Amino acid sequence: MTLIAPHPVPPTTTKPTITTEPATTLPALLVRHADRSPDALAVVDGDTTLTYGGLLGAGRALAARLRAHGVARGDRVALLTSRSSRTVVAQLGLWLAGAACVPLDPAQPRPRTEAVIADAGVTLTVGDAKLLEAATLPGPVLALPEEPLASGGPVDDSDPDGPAFIMFTSGSTGRPKGVVVPHRAVAELVTAPDYVTVTGRDRVLFHSPMTFDASTFEVWVALANGAAVVVCTEQRPSLEDLARHVERHGVTVAFFTTALFHQLASRRSRVFGQLRSVVVGGEAMAAAQAREVLTAFPWLELVNGYGPTETTTFATAHRVTARDCDGPVPIGRPVHGATAHVLDVDGRPVADGDRGELWIGGSRLAHGYTGLPELTAERFVDHHVTGRRLYRTGDLVSQRPDGVLRFHGRNDDQVKVRGFRIEPAEVEHALREQPEVDDAVVTVEGSGTAEASLVAFVVAAPGPVPSGGTLRERLAAVLPAHLVPDVIGVLDRLPLTPAGKVDRRSLAGRARAAAHAADDGPDAPMTPLEQAVAEVWGQALGIEVTRAGDEFLHLGGHSLLALVVTEDLREQLGVELSLAEFFAAPTVAAQAALVEEALLAAHADLQPETTPEPTDVH
Repeated sequence: MTLIAPHPVPPTTTKPTITTEPATTLPALLVRHADRSPDALAVVDGDTTLTYGGLLGAGRALAARLRAHGVARGDRVALLTSRSSRTVVAQLGLWLAGAACVPLDPAQPRPRTEAVIADAGVTLTVGDAKLLEAATLPGPVLALPEEPLASGGPVDDSDPDGPAFIMFTSGSTGRPKGVVVPHRAVAELVTAPDYVTVTGRDRVLFHSPMTFDASTFEVWVALANGAAVVVCTEQRPSLEDLARHVERHGVTVAFFTTALFHQLASRRSRVFGQLRSVVVGGEAMAAAQAREVLTAFPWLELVNGYGPTETTTFATAHRVTARDCDGPVPIGRPVHGATAHVLDVDGRPVADGDRGELWIGGSRLAHGYTGLPELTAERFVDHHVTGRRLYRTGDLVSQRPDGVLRFHGRNDDQVKVRGFRIEPAEVEHALREQPEVDDAVVTVEGSGTAEASLVAFVVAAPGPVPSGGTLRERLAAVLPAHLVPDVIGVLDRLPLTPAGKVDRRSLAGRARAAAHAADDGPDAPMTPLEQAVAEVWGQALGIEVTRAGDEFLHLGGHSLLALVVTEDLREQLGVELSLAEFFAAPTVAAQAALVEEALLAAHADLQPETTPEPTDVH
């Protein structure tokens, strides 16, 4: 395979001129490039590749098969796949048949998946045969072919104003809410974007979950601009996995959540030497990491993006420079197709420098929430001053005289953890459903850092006191992983303010200690190797790990901290564990045994081959 060399100097590029074109669909954008350059590379999936012509042919063939199964324009079809080239073909096939795509997460608990299917009004679920068989979902299902079908089928039956995606996010009522995103909005996000440079020579990394709206950018900013999508099929890639994947396949453009960007900047900064453009989003960007990356790789186009799913992935963006690294990194100005308004509680503009709520307008807005007309009317408002339909973000910002926006937090309880938007009320509802729980409160510790954790405190009902680990296991059966608190502490009562509200400030820093105390057990002596593993865990978790039976997830560990621990195990003990191996050994003792096995195997490999001493033959 021919690799694209890294960019040692910035290429000569100019920002594309944004022109007003008739609204279009995502299949139409692909057809444009397939007609122009049918043999150009469109998708790279390991050793499998698809050209633009081949991708279009496979999509049309799948659309014909979907039509034969009764799919018609306006239907909502769920998609259950592991990340692969089939994912891209399936999206295209659904749209060519006129359907909307409802992405499902293979790791999501069955009750959550069933709620998404019901709320979205799904008529058919398509996906990988093995995943469909394991999921046993309600309603009809259709397995995707292992290899792309032959060309043929509808040209394009999608509608610019029709839904392209229905993306589900956390809901404050205890159920997820589905955001209906039209083709028009996604097309404006990805066509000749004014916030990042993408050309036909680029390769764009596709590594986000399908249920995360960043995947929309990763796939379609490439295909809308004649570039190639490079699929990372590893479902839980380590930092080293990502770095090797970028290097092996010559990736030049990537999106990273803010927390992942911080980790790469600290531990795998070489990845930025390959890349030309990096878009970061999800939480506040740390100026220190941005400065380090830009100092080491001055040619890098580093973009800080902001935007809720309701505004189609990115509503504002800022090209980060060294000047921005002396304080909080701005979230920038509105991107093409979006408008930004900083308003007070009465919906009136505030003065430059004053804080207000950010309301987003323009053609990039979603239609609203599926099946939730009251919530749609509450959040998508016909604004009385501007005369425009605006989305109330709930985010507090201020605007500089030059129009650049700075983020200052929320005006409600909604939180962001590792790029995921979370309504604490949804998690609190699930906790109060447990028979041993009388009350619960959910908050975030270390917001905006790689160590950020979703934490919960519960007050036990009369009777046996539940352990945090037990409650986490129960929640994992009904909630997606990002909604399961990293730590659950048990308290006698929740602290209150003089006004009678939960005193969240007084809870700061108490979660892990409360959880560790609730799960207390005998402190059996640990072996030296167990002690070494426990110390690595403790450094990442910020607590003292004292028991060989302690479980990483029960102590507040999560996937991003697991990246930190696997890196530290490699550096301190000389053992490289994949994330799959790491999570398969949940306790200190199990992980120490895994480390010992790896060390013994490495020692055996280093032993020189010996030749038996000759024996005398008489």
